[in-house]
Amino acid sequence: MKKTKVLIVDDSALVRQLLREILDSDPMIEVVGTANDPYDAREKIKKLHPDVLTLDVEMPKMDGITFLRNLMRLRPMPVVMVSTLTEAGADTTLQAMEYGAFDYVTKPKSDLRETLDEYSEEIIGKVKAAAAANLDALVRNLDRKAKAPEKMDVAPRYSADAILDRQTPRHFRTTDMVIAIGASTGGTEAIKDVLADLPADTPGIVITQHIPAAFSKSFAQRMDRLSAMKVVEASDGDQVIPGHAFIAPGHSHLYIDRDGARYVCRLSDGPPVNRHKPSVDVLFRSMAQKVGPNGVGVLLTGMGNDGAAGLKEMQETGASTIAQDEKTSVVWGMPGEAVALGAADHVLPLQKIAGMLLTLVRR
Repeated sequence: MKKTKVLIVDDSALVRQLLREILDSDPMIEVVGTANDPYDAREKIKKLHPDVLTLDVEMPKMDGITFLRNLMRLRPMPVVMVSTLTEAGADTTLQAMEYGAFDYVTKPKSDLRETLDEYSEEIIGKVKAAAAANLDALVRNLDRKAKAPEKMDVAPRYSADAILDRQTPRHFRTTDMVIAIGASTGGTEAIKDVLADLPADTPGIVITQHIPAAFSKSFAQRMDRLSAMKVVEASDGDQVIPGHAFIAPGHSHLYIDRDGARYVCRLSDGPPVNRHKPSVDVLFRSMAQKVGPNGVGVLLTGMGNDGAAGLKEMQETGASTIAQDEKTSVVWGMPGEAVALGAADHVLPLQKIAGMLLTLVRR
């Protein structure tokens, strides 16, 4: 089987060494070279023809964003950004996703040894997923703007039962609709595209995107600037009302509850579900239990299967369900699993999802 060829681009010799050691430890990955700045990287891409690039966000001579934009225009390829866990790093990384980056990991630290196994699993998994990504979908997303192997079990794998017990749904007569959206890899841009096409009077939206805790607030602020709706990072007790979208904090599960006649956001500090916190399955189960036929569930691009079972639970309580199609998904993992389960009433290209949402909530 062909190895995935990787070029590491980072101005820090220590980071280049750590990333090389981590990636070279996998027999299906070959680090074909390293570069300390974008100009060095440009020459090595021509010479070494890597399958995947890891790219530092902040570098001398030319910043990572400028280099990424040039790369995706002239020689598109999957890029995994390496970012610092800071507010500035989060903003820049989210911008990189807009310009075609496949995914991101945090920058390794010199004292990484205690968490090396967990970090190694993450970056190896994302590099392999990048090699198998739908590059056409990434490029199509850029054009529109212009006009994995299984992970090793390193911890118990919980289902949504760890946060919300299965129970008989209790639905109240109401005309209030709630939209729930779940996504992972490629989802920051997919969510942006959906929200940007929705009017200010859209029913309340709750969103779970797999994202680090340091990034979720910046992501919500970015979506708020680009959407007619008011978009915020969810807080416990927030009332879900029309014209507002609530994004799960990167450190908590988000789920829907009832407070009298109102729908409200609740946060849980429980264990990861499907190895994710926040988890889409948790959000979708709460929608099935508390919202039922007044809910609409949307599962967008992402690795793995988080959200597929939850979307099926929503469907079984009378909610309308949508999955993004394979052609427009950067990774057709989560929505593909939902389609395989028969959980999706509608399988649509990304650009048609907002229109279908408006059709469903206005019935």
